[in-house]
Amino acid sequence: MMRDKKKIVIIGAGPCGLGAAWRLHELGATNYEVFEKNAYAGGLSSSFVDEKGFTWDIGGHVLFSHYDYFDQVMETAIPGEGWVPHERESWIWIKNRFIPYPLQYNIGRLPEKDMVECLVGLIHCSEDNLQHANFLEWILHTFGEGIAKHFFIPYNKKVWAYPLEELSVQWTGERVAVPDVKRVIDNIMQEKDDCSWGPNNTFRFPLYGGTGAIWRSLAEKLPQEKIHFNSELIALDAEKRILKFKDGREEHYDYLITTIPIDQLILITAGISSGKKDRFVYSSSNIIGIGLKGEPPEKLRTKCWMYFPEDDNPFYRVTVFSNYSPNNVPEGRYWSLMGEVSESPQKPVDHDHLVNEAMQGFYNTCLIEKNTPVVSTWSCRAEYAYPTPFLRRDELLDRYLVDLQKNNIYSRGRFGAWKYECGNQDHALMQGVEAVDHILFGTPELTLHYPSFVNTHRVR
Repeated sequence: MMRDKKKIVIIGAGPCGLGAAWRLHELGATNYEVFEKNAYAGGLSSSFVDEKGFTWDIGGHVLFSHYDYFDQVMETAIPGEGWVPHERESWIWIKNRFIPYPLQYNIGRLPEKDMVECLVGLIHCSEDNLQHANFLEWILHTFGEGIAKHFFIPYNKKVWAYPLEELSVQWTGERVAVPDVKRVIDNIMQEKDDCSWGPNNTFRFPLYGGTGAIWRSLAEKLPQEKIHFNSELIALDAEKRILKFKDGREEHYDYLITTIPIDQLILITAGISSGKKDRFVYSSSNIIGIGLKGEPPEKLRTKCWMYFPEDDNPFYRVTVFSNYSPNNVPEGRYWSLMGEVSESPQKPVDHDHLVNEAMQGFYNTCLIEKNTPVVSTWSCRAEYAYPTPFLRRDELLDRYLVDLQKNNIYSRGRFGAWKYECGNQDHALMQGVEAVDHILFGTPELTLHYPSFVNTHRVR
């Protein structure tokens, strides 16, 4: 078969790498191999169980989809009743109260003075179709100074961990709700909550095993001789098409699909020139989970996740993780919270005191009371968490992705392609699928090259 004349090697067994492997397996190809540096599949979508029996993800993952193909793969990984369906309840904790997300459509819940300030700023802001120089400028022009001051600026500084004037605006798309002023005023006049915006109004979560259960299951359904764990790539010769691994193994390829961060890939690749001033910007994430005895308070019993723009806590987001599945906690009366704290060279974190700071943040934001029994604490640090949409991103990507592909190297996935706007689990899997189809059949890679299209259309 023609497809077996081309040896395809895949680096990484996260959503993107498994998507590529699944597509090859589906097509009946046999001339491929998958190498994963960890002892398990899943990458950033892995899950872990702590000593007390609480399950944790590496952040508040939510599974939703823009693709029919992705949905079919998910049903194969975890059939029908293995999922818990959810309607999104996302909130913002601000001014000592919960306000439905997105804030720009629910400013009527703010204290009157702040509400008026936000509304006046929104009415008079100069949102237009002009090119904005950076993300900060776009925020001010789109939402006005009031909403920017109270939420968008402090929250985005927290989540991105870089000055907003150093970020571009190309990624925003469906990620940020551009407000309709008439709708905002109508919501205020009718004292109506407006929670309908967003790409993930509904989502589902595995009944058992956390998000990682999806990817463990998918990996187990592939031919096991094709997946090599504990295999870290340390060098790549682009001219000879030779891979070298930490354990001494060498592997030849005709085509390479790699999901390791592109900045790390460039460092270990002989035959790809790089500029001394070329720097891919990213942030890390620190996840702090607390397992609690009892039942969640009434105010949290249906909430999914919450955003925190203010500085009386270190986290930008907290998930009521026990609400996602009853099996995320041990048997008995337990519940759990999971906070996320960003980190970068411009936003350092004191790791020795971070858990204590998070605990104080949980108290300060009234998520838990001082007398709430904490029976477990868990923490994890993801070095690569957010592929920052820095100002030079597209310039560097346009050059390096093309140079790599000229050498039959396809850098794909959340950090392989470095595009936050198409870095969710569905996007990542489809980047792997579409890379395989492009290699074998020459079909276009929609997700990587046209993220605004796949984010606004249902792709079959």
